[in-house]
Amino acid sequence: MLPLTYWLFLREDSVEDDFELSTVCHRPESMDKLEEQTKFTKKELQVLYRGFKNECPCGVVNEENFKTIYSQFFPQGDSSMYAHFLFEAFDTNKNGSVSFEDFVFGLSIILRGTINDRLNWAFNLYDLNKDGCITKEEMFDIMKSIYDMMGKYTYPTMQDDIPREHVESFFQKMDRNKDGVVTIEEFIESCKKDENIMQSMQLFDNVI
Repeated sequence: MLPLTYWLFLREDSVEDDFELSTVCHRPESMDKLEEQTKFTKKELQVLYRGFKNECPCGVVNEENFKTIYSQFFPQGDSSMYAHFLFEAFDTNKNGSVSFEDFVFGLSIILRGTINDRLNWAFNLYDLNKDGCITKEEMFDIMKSIYDMMGKYTYPTMQDDIPREHVESFFQKMDRNKDGVVTIEEFIESCKKDENIMQSMQLFDNVI
């Protein structure tokens, strides 16, 4: 449902345990404050920060760098469009950059949030124009970006109409009142009734 949203920041690196940036462009909140605001422990935040600092020494990541980092996980395909959608979901204040705080707040929801929290975050990812509903074109853009990202694992065996077929299946299941759009209420209700979706979301529990 949300492929590899925690990217490479979960890896351990042999860097210092301090919470300082060698090149300070953005100084994060204190560990204590972030621990209060997220569902991570201080040790987990330190692990996350090591990876973030390693990839983003200035303390923030812009969209192009985000795409470059994300592409390392999917060298077999083109992850740029999906990374664009994901970047916009993490960039909650819409300033064109993702700080460590932005990253851990989003990650806290994805990995440790309630089912409703996670589903709301996923809905926001799919609702590309942020108008409160998901259209077939928005879902198609998301599906297409995922297939492009998977690259050789789906092409050339995948036919061009497969993403569209998945969108039709999605809407048949979730568009309860058949008005051509999926609202947050329809999305959450349908996901909670789908055993596969619920199981996939539980895979992220305690991943760090």
